[in-house]
Amino acid sequence: MEIQNFKGNTWSARKVDQIYIVSIKNGSGIVDTLTDFIKDQNIKAGEVTGIGAVDEATLRFFKPSDKNYADKTFKEQMEITNISGNISEIEGKPVLHMHITLGREDYTALAGHLLDARICGAGEFIFYPLNTRVVKIKNEEAGINFYDFEK
Repeated sequence: MEIQNFKGNTWSARKVDQIYIVSIKNGSGIVDTLTDFIKDQNIKAGEVTGIGAVDEATLRFFKPSDKNYADKTFKEQMEITNISGNISEIEGKPVLHMHITLGREDYTALAGHLLDARICGAGEFIFYPLNTRVVKIKNEEAGINFYDFEK
């Protein structure tokens, strides 16, 4: 078993064999921080999961009928009950595509595509890199990005 530790400005990580365990600094944005992490570690494809807590989150919902997105920001303390997503490349840049489920104080839940959220408490993530490059291209008919395995 090979173990290495890494540190960025707003994250710290431990790599165990090929898997990364990542912690985000309190007050940091999830998307910017994890994007910095995947760039630093040169991860081009893979899966990410996570849990933690936030005090602000902006979610996005895609409406296929008009190919538009509806964004909404929630400002309250919430538990991240799940983040799941993937890593790919769009226009030559690494991109995280993550969905999130958030638990509120009244035990209701919010869910959607994660645009960003600010950690308030802990942010704990696990990355499962794949030894490949995966490209996404915008499909104009559907209005969203799809994998293009020919690229």
